[in-house]
Amino acid sequence: MNVQAQQWISVGELSDIPRQGARCVKNGDMTIAIFRTSDDRVFALEDKCPHKNGPLSNGIVHDGCVTCPLHNWVISLETGEAQGADDGQTASFPVKLDGQTVLLGL
Repeated sequence: MNVQAQQWISVGELSDIPRQGARCVKNGDMTIAIFRTSDDRVFALEDKCPHKNGPLSNGIVHDGCVTCPLHNWVISLETGEAQGADDGQTASFPVKLDGQTVLLGL
């Protein structure tokens, strides 16, 4: 069984990300938004809403979700899945804290 090892890269400090906000990092052509909740949990999603590719990093972070600024789709920060009656999903990535350093799994 050939399982590719997870590569963890540092994307900055927790304090670099505003509470209930996001900051973006590039991975090739993809932009990944790193979100921080009000209780300092961190999540990573591709910065594209599954509806019309709206920039999720500009959305409102609340209750473990982010609301897309274009059409108010609510996306789970944990799974990238649209909530409620909306259907779709954006890519999610593992992220963890090492002290105050935010690590993104690619």
